[in-house]
Amino acid sequence: MLSKIKSCGLHGIEGYIIEVETDISSGLPGFDIVGLADIAVKESKERVRAAIKNSGFQFPVKRITVNLAPANLKKEGSAFDLPIALGILAATGQIESDALDKYMFIGELSLNGEIKPVKGMLPMAVCARESEIESLVLPCGNADEAAVVKELAIMPAKELSEIIYHLNGDRPLERHTVDIDGMFSGKLDYEIDFADVKGQANVKRALEVAASGGHNCLMLGSPGCGKTMIAKRLPTILPAMTFEEALEVTKIHSIAGTLPPNTSLITTRPFRSPHHTISAISLIGGGRYPKPGEISLSHYGVLFLDEVPEFGKDALEVMRQPLEDGTVTISRVNACLSYPSKTTLIAAANPCKCGNFLDSSKECTCTPKQIHQYLGKLSGPLLDRIDIHIEVASVKYKDLDSTTAEERSCVIRERVNKARRIQQDRYKGIKIYSNSQLQPSMIDKYCRLDPKGKELLRNAFDRLGLSARAHNRILKVSRTIADMDGSGDIKPSHLAEAIQYRSLDRKFWRE
Repeated sequence: MLSKIKSCGLHGIEGYIIEVETDISSGLPGFDIVGLADIAVKESKERVRAAIKNSGFQFPVKRITVNLAPANLKKEGSAFDLPIALGILAATGQIESDALDKYMFIGELSLNGEIKPVKGMLPMAVCARESEIESLVLPCGNADEAAVVKELAIMPAKELSEIIYHLNGDRPLERHTVDIDGMFSGKLDYEIDFADVKGQANVKRALEVAASGGHNCLMLGSPGCGKTMIAKRLPTILPAMTFEEALEVTKIHSIAGTLPPNTSLITTRPFRSPHHTISAISLIGGGRYPKPGEISLSHYGVLFLDEVPEFGKDALEVMRQPLEDGTVTISRVNACLSYPSKTTLIAAANPCKCGNFLDSSKECTCTPKQIHQYLGKLSGPLLDRIDIHIEVASVKYKDLDSTTAEERSCVIRERVNKARRIQQDRYKGIKIYSNSQLQPSMIDKYCRLDPKGKELLRNAFDRLGLSARAHNRILKVSRTIADMDGSGDIKPSHLAEAIQYRSLDRKFWRE
């Protein structure tokens, strides 16, 4: 007999329908799985055999052939255990249901018939809905994650036998739901706040500009001046995530297996801070079976690279294209996958090897050549992707001892939201959501300067020795500062502040 069961595979962060075809025929007993299955899928034969027997059902002593269609795409993982087992039971008549085509089945089986959770359930649930499948039968451990997909009946099960009884009409499975509106109705809850940062008003202002325009930022300062502390608080002033953004971020973490336990939807912007020993593949994504890297796991959030000159050159240079395009493309023999990477990069670095070059209270032991060699690890093309460079001074004791209340993140976030709304209205219809995404062809239209502004920019280039790559960066940042000020025009004061955020382009650092 022949049976067909619907399941799902993953291609990047998108799911696609896989039809599990099971044929049982006479002949020497055997169990073959075809359709470009990897080792984990082929090992399912023993799990499926034991699960069926230990659940009280008959495993046929016949010739069993399972085909995973389409056969030209690589299948990996243990999520096909459940549909393969159900396919065998349906082909042997132990499941009597005429509505199997209305279901999608996903899950890993243990030897005693229990159903274990798998990675990537959310994109699979989205695929089921888009394919007009009515019900998704899945492990209980994945129920909350899949239930955020509306217009799809989510039916979790603990054991294989529960699903068989449901399909035979004996004990129906209950539909599982979650309160999606409740996830977004509450206030953003962060354990850290910008009010924790004493002093450093100029740095907090630069980070607010970065948040308002989606700009990448590099902080230069001596050890202990607060670079890491400030960077960790950037997500607290970013706009709240929309449902569409939360869904896309959760899909990436679901595939990577980094979704926190008992979490159905990631509703706060991610913050990723990899160690400087990270490999290029771990940072950007890839591997034998390609998975998202840190730059994709920080999608719609913040990627923080502390001590950025200590990162490997290959790891840093491989980020250039994803930072520019907002997408990582990974090419392999069997497939070409894409993962989104629209992240805000925040990098922190000491100004020299000893770290004391910008500290007036400590003596720097580095020679000028050593200083330039240290920061020279940051290539010009990489710096092209960083709009804001800010020098972070050491914190004074009077600031640490001050009892004056610092501004809270919620107050700063309101200003950021206001600036972002201005940008969304301005760029409506052209698929740009922040000033950092402006292309060179759009600069003249949206970043026009009056004669005084042009004169100021010309003088800055002549006196400070700014590089050519700084031109568009300064204009985009000045556009953001004008939006924060509620001004439709870029004024000289906005331009002057933006020029100050190009420390590494000055002659002083390049000579």
